[in-house]
Amino acid sequence: MNTGFIQVTTTTAARADAERIARALVEGRLAACVQIAGPVSSTYWWRGDIETAEEFLCIIKTRAELFARAEAAIREMHPYETPEIIATPITGGSADYLKWLAEETAHGGGTIA
Repeated sequence: MNTGFIQVTTTTAARADAERIARALVEGRLAACVQIAGPVSSTYWWRGDIETAEEFLCIIKTRAELFARAEAAIREMHPYETPEIIATPITGGSADYLKWLAEETAHGGGTIA
């Protein structure tokens, strides 16, 4: 089942960056909610080497139709050269929560600070 909603994830090295991204997305109605978890430990390939870093995970709830604008806003604010920006479809959820998500992003795409 396609609900039209997605969960977007991104990671940052600093909590302040995660908080700035979260605030801007919610204020701009590009997300109904952003949760910040961490620090988490990430292990990944970067420029031919295996790296390990402490990061903060942003879990962003929004509508699929807002993904391009949310991605652009994240890229504009993100300090990483190649930030993780991954969208996963939300295939189900409580009716009340999905209604709230829709209402809070109904005017998405406003000005991002």
